[in-house]
Amino acid sequence: MNYNALAELLYPNIKTTIDDLEKKYPERGLKENTEVTRFAPSPTGRMHLGNLYASFIPEVIARQTGGVFILRIEDTDQKRIIENGIELGLSDLEHYKYIIDEHPIKGGNYGPYVQTKRLDIYHTVAKYLVSIGKAYPCFCSEDDLTHMREIQEKRKDRIGYYGHYTKCRNLSYDEIKKRIDNNEKWVLRLKSNGDINKTIIFKDLIKGNIELPENDLDQVLVKSDGIPPYAFAHVCDDHYMRVTIVTRDDSYISSVPYHVELWNACGFKMPKFAHLLPLNIKDGDSIRKISKRKDPQAAAVFYHQKGVPVEAIKLYFATLMNSNFDEWYIQNPNKSYRDFEFSFSKMSKTGALFDLDKIINISKNYISRLSAKDVYNNLLNWSKEFDKDLERLIEKYKDYTIKTLNIEREQKKPRKDFSCYSEIKEYIWYMYNELFITPTYEWQAINDINQIKEILNDYINNYFKIEDDKDTWFYKMQVLSEKHGYAKNVKDYKENPNNYKGSIIDISMVIRVAITSKSMTPNLYEIMQLLGMEEIRRRINML
Repeated sequence: MNYNALAELLYPNIKTTIDDLEKKYPERGLKENTEVTRFAPSPTGRMHLGNLYASFIPEVIARQTGGVFILRIEDTDQKRIIENGIELGLSDLEHYKYIIDEHPIKGGNYGPYVQTKRLDIYHTVAKYLVSIGKAYPCFCSEDDLTHMREIQEKRKDRIGYYGHYTKCRNLSYDEIKKRIDNNEKWVLRLKSNGDINKTIIFKDLIKGNIELPENDLDQVLVKSDGIPPYAFAHVCDDHYMRVTIVTRDDSYISSVPYHVELWNACGFKMPKFAHLLPLNIKDGDSIRKISKRKDPQAAAVFYHQKGVPVEAIKLYFATLMNSNFDEWYIQNPNKSYRDFEFSFSKMSKTGALFDLDKIINISKNYISRLSAKDVYNNLLNWSKEFDKDLERLIEKYKDYTIKTLNIEREQKKPRKDFSCYSEIKEYIWYMYNELFITPTYEWQAINDINQIKEILNDYINNYFKIEDDKDTWFYKMQVLSEKHGYAKNVKDYKENPNNYKGSIIDISMVIRVAITSKSMTPNLYEIMQLLGMEEIRRRINML
């Protein structure tokens, strides 16, 4: 067989060579231990947390080593593509502040970054494989392959195109030319040299050494429409983008022997591989892979709309990526996750379980450590997109809002009331005079309206002074409590409960609910200082 003639017959329009591609996409010339990584989703629209986590890992490694992070779009499966899928996915990654060095819109020296725009590259490599006798055309129809599978099932043989089932493997040049001249459809297959009875040892960055049987299947390299399946495209892409670490779902482990053979057949140096266990979710009594369709709380846009800080989501990913991150972050709460040295060797070999409660907890802690001004700016940005009324309100009262958000913030243990920016309005609305019109009051132990009015009128007319410092304010609260038959502190009440109607807690609760409508609020003294005497009187007179 004259393989060069066969290659020319199959790919007459391909004039570029492997050498041309090597010159066009040279080694990047990066320093040793600098990694080039990539995230290669299909353009199916918005991201979910599983996608974001899968992209977080290579992005972190690229940034940590001073390397390059690439976004490549794998659109060879045309059935899954949606309109604007690339733009939607990219917008999610940009919202979550991934630093992407090369992508379809930004471009770069190693593009195109969309697979269907790289067909000449695939065909050049395919032609090369034919020219060295490592690939051949196959004219088997779907009916032929179905018949083959039926025979294999009947004989209880392995399913696949291998061994004596490879009916097109040894066709002559003349037979191939005749069938091509007759416009018969064909696919290109790898001519495997593997032996299923032998094994390979594959080193995975997460799982360590894995022993697997060699590949002996003559897999399809290029389909009849000229588009390659995942395996061949990814080998060409990762080689000519000079990717040094491939991170991908661990469902691909079973196909590693084929991929190894393919890399070797092309004569390419294999990158390092890290097979990631997917982000799972508990579904009743079972555990399954997280799904954009089944799990609305897993959609990236869900957290965007809720106003969960981007940094909180990435801190959550960091805890999933390396188990020792939690301990490090407790000791370094004011540092960025990027200051932590991530390692594939410390990644879980059993997978990660989606935990919404943990996300909420991380987010609460994160927001509590921000300055009031930062919280305000983040809240304003969120409200511009999702709550125009809130945007107008907090822009109108900027300084006042910052002071409100600063209540019990600058202290050793700041309050942790909210886990996302969409919750803040519910916690602070009563601080705005124009919103405090017809509140629903959460009265507690003292709920008789006449007694409530008596306490409030006495307090506002005889005790409260806006200029009082906190100690004086509290002392007057104690005097007021005793006057109305309540213990001035909880200790006295607990020691002699029969001597009192209650304690200072009940009296302060009346004032708290009267001016906020809420039974749970931040520091009452600080709230009253911000509201001012005139507004406090107005609210008390509303009762």
